[in-house]
Amino acid sequence: MTDSIMSKAATMEIPINSNGDTGTLPEDDSLEQAAKLQWSLDEKLGSSRGTRDLQQVMVSGPNLNETSIVSGGYGGTAEGIIPTSSIKGSNMHHSSSSSSMTAEESTRGVAVEKLETVKKWGINTYKCTKQMISERFGRGSRTVDLELEAQIEVLRDTKRKYESVLRLARALTNHFYNMVQTQHALGDTFADLSQKSPELRDEFGYNAETQKLLCKNGETLLGAINFFVSSINTLVNKTMEDTLMTIKLYENARLEFDAYRSDLEELSLGPRDAVAMARIDAAQQQYQLQKEKYERLRSDVIIKLKFLEENKVKVMHKQLLLFHNAISAYFAGNQQQLEQTLKQFNIKLRPPGADKPSWLEEQ
Repeated sequence: MTDSIMSKAATMEIPINSNGDTGTLPEDDSLEQAAKLQWSLDEKLGSSRGTRDLQQVMVSGPNLNETSIVSGGYGGTAEGIIPTSSIKGSNMHHSSSSSSMTAEESTRGVAVEKLETVKKWGINTYKCTKQMISERFGRGSRTVDLELEAQIEVLRDTKRKYESVLRLARALTNHFYNMVQTQHALGDTFADLSQKSPELRDEFGYNAETQKLLCKNGETLLGAINFFVSSINTLVNKTMEDTLMTIKLYENARLEFDAYRSDLEELSLGPRDAVAMARIDAAQQQYQLQKEKYERLRSDVIIKLKFLEENKVKVMHKQLLLFHNAISAYFAGNQQQLEQTLKQFNIKLRPPGADKPSWLEEQ
């Protein structure tokens, strides 16, 4: 129907009057109506086709991974099309690469710090070894404090002698403990024989009582000797050892101080260009740091030696008095004086079955 109307409109002739104007024909109205009808049909067809396309798009849906972004104006070339999948992948790669770079930088920072520490330790060890060899072969100078070194040597000699006293006191304790155990066994044997030998009951009974009394006094004396050994052990292996550890740190600081002092003296005798002056300034700073460390440890050693001497006199005065009174009372057979000596020094004896600690004390 549309084709027939269009063909009719195309073959229709338009008459022109004598003035050049188009005349009014009956077909004008039909032609206008045919044009309006064609426009309405085209509009309906276009809207129905657009609706079907929209439904198809909504059902299937676009693939976002294949969506393209067009750069440039209309009608541009294909070079301006950028797939979004490549953008997404590049963003993910960028985030992972940035995190890996951060971890790598932190690891590199730790490695650099450790390397710097090892480098400083190596330089310090080299300087100290060089100074030690120079002192041993008499080519290097060392800082000497005659008074302090004399006190240190006296302390070391005192510690050796006190260790000998401690060793002998422990040997005495072991021997005396064995003697007390023998006396205890002998007293039990005498008591048993006094029951089985009626004709010697009194004699065996007297000896049994004597051995039991000696055993009791021996256990009291063992308590005093053990207290003496414990106090000497604390003095030698804790108090003196702590002071000697500080002395060792002082001697190491003295060696480092002399090493950096010798290094500064060698640099001062060399050229005075810009590089040498920078090295001299750095050596001067290290020298000041080592000097402060040396003086601080020297002061600590002097203080500890003073307090150690005071503590040693106080402890040994008490312990030697205890040892003398206990030994004298035991061999004099004065049980009352022996017990009074233990009370004087606040020594409490353990009962015979209390050698092993309880489960609560072991926790």
